[in-house]
Amino acid sequence: MPSPAITFDREDLPFPGSLPEFQRLFPNDAACAAYLEAIRWRHGFACMWCGERGEPFRFANRPHVLRCRKCRKDNALTAGTVMERTHTPLSVWFWGAYLASSLTPGLSAIQFQRQLGIGRYETAFQILHKLRAGMMRPDRDQIGGWPGEHVEVDETWIGGATRGGGKGVHDQTLVIGAVEVKDRKPKKGAKPRRGGRYAGRVRLDVVPDRTALSLTSFVQNAVQPGTMVITDAAPSYARLREIGYEHLPVVEAGNPDIAEQYLPIVHLVFSNLKSWLQGCHHGVSPQHLQAYLNEFTFRFNRRFYPFNAFRSLLGIGSNAPAPTYEGLYTGSWHHANCSSHG
Repeated sequence: MPSPAITFDREDLPFPGSLPEFQRLFPNDAACAAYLEAIRWRHGFACMWCGERGEPFRFANRPHVLRCRKCRKDNALTAGTVMERTHTPLSVWFWGAYLASSLTPGLSAIQFQRQLGIGRYETAFQILHKLRAGMMRPDRDQIGGWPGEHVEVDETWIGGATRGGGKGVHDQTLVIGAVEVKDRKPKKGAKPRRGGRYAGRVRLDVVPDRTALSLTSFVQNAVQPGTMVITDAAPSYARLREIGYEHLPVVEAGNPDIAEQYLPIVHLVFSNLKSWLQGCHHGVSPQHLQAYLNEFTFRFNRRFYPFNAFRSLLGIGSNAPAPTYEGLYTGSWHHANCSSHG
């Protein structure tokens, strides 16, 4: 039985830096399967059923399946990934992962469908949401914890007025965000923007309300204990110092200058988030908003390392449960957030 046409160095997996290079690296499903194999078994194939190591049986017409020579059971390369039991070719998944991870503004399901030539919108929608499920790493770290740095925390409303619903009726959803604030050395003779401060890692969650339970729980799940946390003076944050954080509550009193001085970075993140949701997706439903927050966070946190995002997305997918079509449309699927992933 023939081996895949392309093999990859498990210790130095390449990243396609351009579309022509992508086509060269992944010309067919066999090449995609070889790359998945290198990710899943960095030290060589080991049967997931019996643990046997060594070269498995391979099938030219089923490149995503490796059969153990000892127990004769099939090992699916997509098992336990967001691609599990898919009927979509691996090459389509790889194209999707590349586009979703490398295009700075992201892409909508309609754009995704057109770019990949997918026949049904529903299929494109589901593949994108499965990739978004892979963007939330199950064991991801809490942010903050760096000496001399701090984390800004604030909330914002996503959405707008409900058409025809009357005054005061809206479809807005409350989102809370935490962002690491780092300092950049200014260039000689240049005046640094925002005092040289810029955003490190971000965490974003949908929350049901502004109660102490909701807001404080988010901080506990998202931010390292002992970190200096700057918030507004809402009473819901009053216990942060008591539970192990250095807390600076800021009384904004409706003064934008105070907000710009103490919470500029989280507000900038919120502005970018809203522009992206409106510009790329023309708004999203509250039911799926958390998935889009996860996508924004994934891309934002890797903006300085774009070449790692594609490989990272495929690797993360091997540990992430994926939504079903029925779960997405009935609302029974709950998108992962900081609380569900620590």
